Amino acid sequence: MGAGEIVVNSIDTDGVKKGFDLEMLEAVCDFVSVPVIASGGAGCIQDFVDLFHALPKVDAGLAASIFHFGEVTIPNLKKTLAENNIIVRR
Repeated sequence: MGAGEIVVNSIDTDGVKKGFDLEMLEAVCDFVSVPVIASGGAGCIQDFVDLFHALPKVDAGLAASIFHFGEVTIPNLKKTLAENNIIVRR
């Protein structure tokens, strides 16, 4: 039995709100054949846009505090991603 997907959290960027660890995520994406979920570092909507443009192999981006503290809303995130030609669930 193997993993169906992998959540990759960079403790170096977790909670810092300065963007995802793109270098580490790229290395993981190049090594595994299952979906990768990026976690740790999201501070604004642009961080998600940068993630998906830089690493189209990443299947999802995970965040918490930016939503809990109202810094970003999910509808605004989805709208911006769609406007940037990034596929989102509706």
